[in-house]
Amino acid sequence: MHKSPCTSCPHLQALGFADDVNILGESIQTVQRNTAALVATCKETGLVVNAEKPKYMFMSQEQNAGQNHNIKIGNKSLERVEEFKYLGTTLTGQYSIHEQIKSRLKSGNACYHLVQCFMSSIFL
Repeated sequence: MHKSPCTSCPHLQALGFADDVNILGESIQTVQRNTAALVATCKETGLVVNAEKPKYMFMSQEQNAGQNHNIKIGNKSLERVEEFKYLGTTLTGQYSIHEQIKSRLKSGNACYHLVQCFMSSIFL
């Protein structure tokens, strides 16, 4: 997690890698405020945030938390998603890692069987 060094949004907390930025916040209002601050900072430096691409996910242990909220860039509402992949890990809104474990086991098994077939080849 990175605390922003910029003066216009000193409390912005975000995860960043390459051209991906994940804005964090303890509430929808905080995320909206941080999103607006990021857009303003980008504008100051000559960058433009593509309002068609961003999505948001609300994470909570409550089943219906965040259902009626909306985050905007200008007058464009962002798409709400139930999960997204970040640095190879699928994050879900319910803090569940079960699907991630199943996905990694499936990938590991596929690799194992591929290597097993390769290692038993008569050409080795």
